[in-house]
Amino acid sequence: MSQSVVVIDYGIGNVFSVCNALRKIGASPVLTNDPKLIANADRLVLPGVGAFSHAVENLKKNGLDNAIYDFVATRRPFLGICIGMQLLMDSSSENGFHKGLGLISGTVEEIKDNFLIKERAKVPHIGWSEVSMLANQKIPITSVNSNHFYFVHSYVCVPSRKENIIGLFEYSGAMLTAIVRKNNIFGVQFHPERSGNSGLSFLKDFIEI
Repeated sequence: MSQSVVVIDYGIGNVFSVCNALRKIGASPVLTNDPKLIANADRLVLPGVGAFSHAVENLKKNGLDNAIYDFVATRRPFLGICIGMQLLMDSSSENGFHKGLGLISGTVEEIKDNFLIKERAKVPHIGWSEVSMLANQKIPITSVNSNHFYFVHSYVCVPSRKENIIGLFEYSGAMLTAIVRKNNIFGVQFHPERSGNSGLSFLKDFIEI
């Protein structure tokens, strides 16, 4: 693949498994926290597991939030994974109020407190769930619809604008946000690097946008 793929290294787990998954689809990912390398990437990936507050603190401490803003402004494809997706929102209620990057308007809310769940939900949500793309979504990612992906999370994104939600999954009777998009910015709540062939197909689609 000719595209330069950069994975942001900001002291948050699962960066190596994301890089390994990208290598499996033929990419040659660069794992870095160097703003210059980020600026020169063709595709940028922000992974993440753990607490929102720790993740956003690490980004800002290293000046990587500004590197992300600059990259996104160029309209090149950007992908946030799990916490990386949640960081796109305006704020999170996890362990208090914390500001996010504000690239997509919305909040990050705890599953059990904010949704009309028919059954008592087990939190965190860990395991495989089917992802459904919303109707009339004309996006260059065709591998997602009706495939199953691996999730590990207690909080979900609640975008302010419905048009930013392009994929959903069902959990305990509620339809929750699986994928968001705004122009060149994509975010997925699931872990493509842990989702077998479905995840690899998704990453391939993203790299080839």
